[in-house]
Amino acid sequence: MNTKERAYLKGLAMELDPILSLGKSSLTPEFTQAVDEAITKRELIKINVLKNCMDDPNVLAQTLAERTHSEVVQVIGRKIVLFRQNKEKSKIEFPGKKRK
Repeated sequence: MNTKERAYLKGLAMELDPILSLGKSSLTPEFTQAVDEAITKRELIKINVLKNCMDDPNVLAQTLAERTHSEVVQVIGRKIVLFRQNKEKSKIEFPGKKRK
């Protein structure tokens, strides 16, 4: 992902509400599966890290990205934004790219 694509995704993420919340149990296999399902359906998701989660949001974002084969768009405070393009039916189209 280049910087223009990342900036475009950040702009889209500004309007999103967090759809998942990560609490004190941190990264469980069930939470990782929920993230994977959500990112498959939506492509771009925002996750809220609750205050009772003692893990670093940056580390959590990297771990989630590795486990779900997605990319970290940004981590601001306790909010994580992840992106993975759906190969079959992509909903997000980057400006300046032609669809095949």
